[in-house]
Amino acid sequence: MNPGTPVTAPGTPVADAPGPTYDWNPQRPGPMPHHRYRPYQERVNVPVARRSWPDARFERAPLWVPVDLRDGNQALAEPMDTGRKRRFFDLLVSMGFKEIEVGYPSASRTDFDFVRDLAGRAARGELPDDVTVVVFTPAKPELIDRTFASIDGLPRAVVHLYIPTSPLWRDTVLGRSRSEVHSVAREAAAHMARLADKRPHADIRFQFAPETFNLTEPDYVLEVCDGLTELWDASPDRPVTHNLPATVEIASPNVYADQIEYMHRHLARRDSVILSVHPHNDRGTGVACAELAVLAGAQRVEGCLFGNGERTGNVDLVTLALNLYAQGVDPMVDFSDIDAVREVVEHCNRLPVHPRHPYAGDLVHTAFSGTHQDAISKGFAEHARRAAELGVPEREAPWEVPYLPIDPADIGRSYEAVIRVNSQSGKGGMAYLLQTRHGLDLPSSLRPDFSRVVQEATDDSGREATAKELYELFRATYVVPGRDGEVGLSSWTTDRAPDGAHRFVCTLRVGERAGDYEGVGNGPLSAFVDALAAAGITVGILDYAEHAVGEGGGSEAVAYVRCRVGDVECWGAGLDTSVLTASVQAVLAAVNRAGARR
Repeated sequence: MNPGTPVTAPGTPVADAPGPTYDWNPQRPGPMPHHRYRPYQERVNVPVARRSWPDARFERAPLWVPVDLRDGNQALAEPMDTGRKRRFFDLLVSMGFKEIEVGYPSASRTDFDFVRDLAGRAARGELPDDVTVVVFTPAKPELIDRTFASIDGLPRAVVHLYIPTSPLWRDTVLGRSRSEVHSVAREAAAHMARLADKRPHADIRFQFAPETFNLTEPDYVLEVCDGLTELWDASPDRPVTHNLPATVEIASPNVYADQIEYMHRHLARRDSVILSVHPHNDRGTGVACAELAVLAGAQRVEGCLFGNGERTGNVDLVTLALNLYAQGVDPMVDFSDIDAVREVVEHCNRLPVHPRHPYAGDLVHTAFSGTHQDAISKGFAEHARRAAELGVPEREAPWEVPYLPIDPADIGRSYEAVIRVNSQSGKGGMAYLLQTRHGLDLPSSLRPDFSRVVQEATDDSGREATAKELYELFRATYVVPGRDGEVGLSSWTTDRAPDGAHRFVCTLRVGERAGDYEGVGNGPLSAFVDALAAAGITVGILDYAEHAVGEGGGSEAVAYVRCRVGDVECWGAGLDTSVLTASVQAVLAAVNRAGARR
C-alpha cells in the first residue's frame, strides 16, 4: 500500500466508514493490540430516548462539593495531616462552598481525628451554620459505626454510603450477585437510619453512591437507588443524594450525559432526590462529562480543586466554576484571588499546579506569539475605548478581548504577564510592554524595526526578554547613539530671527574633527539639520513623533525620528526633560546609527 492511500478497517462497508483514514506509517512493526479492548456499548447498555440535554443551557451553578479532603487526599503520596486538612477546610469555607466532604473516618486515625476536631470547632461556634460536613463510609456495619462515632457533636452532617455495583466489580472484587449487592446496600442503609434515629438533635442526611455507576446496568442501578430512597423515606424537605460516579471513564462525555438523563427521568420521588455526579478524568474528559451531566439533569457536582485525585484525577471544580463564570453565570464560589487559592492547595497537596492549567496556571494568560500579542494589545485599547464611551470603569465594562476568555483581573491576576517577549514574538507584544511598563508609545512605523532588533537578541540568547530588558535594549539601540557616537554635539543654542526663521548654532564633533556650525530653518529641528549639512552630513527627516513619559504627563519627554542620512534610513530616539533636546538627540542618534551601517 502506498503512503496516503485511504483505507478502512477490514470488512467495514464503505458507506459505514466514518471517513478516510491513512496508513500513516507503513513501516511500523505492527499495530498496537487494540483488539484487547471493547467499546463501551459492549460493556453497558445505555437506553436513549427523547434525549433533551443537547438543547439545555446553563442558567445557574450546581451545588459544588469539594472532595479534596477525602478522595483527593487518598490519592496523595503523603496524605494530609490534621494541620494541612484544617487549612484546606478553612480555605473551602472562605470560598463559599456549602457542602464539604471531609474524610473517610473509618479508614484512618487521621481522618477520624480531623472529623472530631471539626465537631469540637462546631461546639465552640467556629463552623458556619450554612456549611455541612460530608463523611464517607463503605457498606460495612462496623465501619458505619465508626463513621457515626466521628460525627457525634456535629449539628448537621451527610453520611455518604458507597458500594460498587458494576458487573466487573461485583464478580471480581466483591464476589457477589446483583441481589446480594443490593441486599448489602439495603442492610447498610437501614443501619445508618437506625444510628441517625439515635441522634435526634443532629440533622443527619443520607447519600448513596453506586460506585462504577457508568459501568452498571441502568435498570439495576435505578432499582438500588429507588430502594434506598424509599427506605430512607426521602421527602422534598429531607432529600437524599444519589451520587452517580464515572469512577473510571470508559466513553465519551455524551454517553455519560445519556446515563445521567436516564436516571434523571426515571428516579422515583424525583423531587426528593438530589442528583449528583462524580466524574473522574481517565480519558481527559472529566470537565466535559460534568458539564453535560448538569445539562442532563444533575444538580450537584463532586470534584477537587485543580483536579487532584486517583490516577488522572477527579474533575476540576476550578475549571468548571470559571467556565460558568466565562458564560456570565455566577459560579457561587469565590476565585477572585486564584493565586492565593492555588498556594494553599499546592501546600496541602504537596503537588504543583501545571503552568498551563486552565485559568490558574502561570502561563494561561500569557501570549508569546506575535499575532496573539498584537490582537491582545489592540483588544485592550478597544476595551478602554468602549469603557470610556459607556462612561464606566474598565473593570465594569463588558469583556471582549481576543485570546482572553475572562479578564485576568477578575481572578486577581495583573496584566504584567499577559504579554511576554521571546523569539516568537512580534512588534505588538514588545510595543505593548514598553508602553504599559515604561510609558514609551512607539510609532507604528518604528515597531517593525525594533521587532527585528528584539528577535535577533532573543534568537541569540534563546530565552524571553523581560520588560526591563526590552527597555534597556531600546535605549541601547536608539537613544545611546545620540549621546555617544561618531558625530557628537558638545554645545548648542537656538534663537529666532526677526523674519521668523529659526537659527541653530552648535559645536559639532565629527570623528576627531570639531568645529562650530550654524543652520537656519522653519523650526529649530530643521535648523539643526541645516547645521549638520554645513558639517557635510546630509540628513532628511522622514517621520517624527514625541510624547510625555509617565503618569499625568510626567517630567520627561521622548522623541522618535526617522531620518535619511545619505542613502541610509534609520530611526533614532531621545529622552530628556526638554522636548527639543530629546528631538535633537533623536536626530543625532539616527545619524550615528546610519554611520555605523555604512
